[in-house]
Amino acid sequence: MKILVASDIHGSKYYAQKVVDSFYKENADMLVLLGDIYNHGPRNPLPKEYAPMEVAGILNKITDKLIVIQGNCDSEVDQMISDFTFVKDSVICVDGLKVFATHGHVWNKDNIPPNCGDVLVYGHFHTAFIEEKDGIVIANPSSASLPKDDTRGYLTIEKNAITLKNLENNTTIKTKEL
Repeated sequence: MKILVASDIHGSKYYAQKVVDSFYKENADMLVLLGDIYNHGPRNPLPKEYAPMEVAGILNKITDKLIVIQGNCDSEVDQMISDFTFVKDSVICVDGLKVFATHGHVWNKDNIPPNCGDVLVYGHFHTAFIEEKDGIVIANPSSASLPKDDTRGYLTIEKNAITLKNLENNTTIKTKEL
């Protein structure tokens, strides 16, 4: 099984489409979105091609392949334009690994959830990395639309490896064996 993990689209039609295009290019089985799907938030600028209704249209076409985490900028009303449900956190089994997916404003590398398993993935901070702490691999794909570190990234998890890739050209930035 291969999952693609992205985060913080913040209503950008352009980057929502880039994420979905990468999902298909990677031939992934599941797309996990780590929150902040439609709204840009009060501290962020409007992202490129800000169009939340069009983002919903793009994502609603692949609901059977989605797990969507609720971020701090996602509200109950967002579910009214979505054919999918936002969940607080999710645990996903990938090739025998337990992956804990969350937005990051509560659980993150400084506040690891109890019994989180092998891998913790989260967004929220808009910075890309893969690191290990206390035997847990922790990764953040950055923000698809508003990165703070100039890396528009996504993660793939499969066959005992997690890989951070560039959303612009699908090139590998870093891989860590699991």
